[in-house]
Amino acid sequence: QVQLVESGGGLVQPGGSLRLSCAASGSIVKIYDVMWYRQAPGKQRELVAAIINGGITRYADSVKDRFTISRDNAAITMYLQMNSLKPEDTAVYYCNLDILGSGGRRTYWGQGTQVTVSS
Repeated sequence: QVQLVESGGGLVQPGGSLRLSCAASGSIVKIYDVMWYRQAPGKQRELVAAIINGGITRYADSVKDRFTISRDNAAITMYLQMNSLKPEDTAVYYCNLDILGSGGRRTYWGQGTQVTVSS
């Protein structure tokens, strides 16, 4: 079984920074694509950032040059560094990982972490 645990959300003032983490554990053989999504109240979940095809990064236009997605050397913890935060970044953030585990390959979701940007 594979588990994802997110951390790092919170309340921050506009212009501030937060770093979200997503730690994977369990019977993991390999982690493929890694993505961060967010969902604001009353809105659809949207893709924010991704690492695909072994290392190519992609960002939504709304967060480009402000957010950075990364993974650690062991590649089992993923990060989303968020700088210059704006009130419109307020949302629940979810990590989504494409994982080959002992039971096969599928995608997993983190539990979500709330990010609130407000003065």
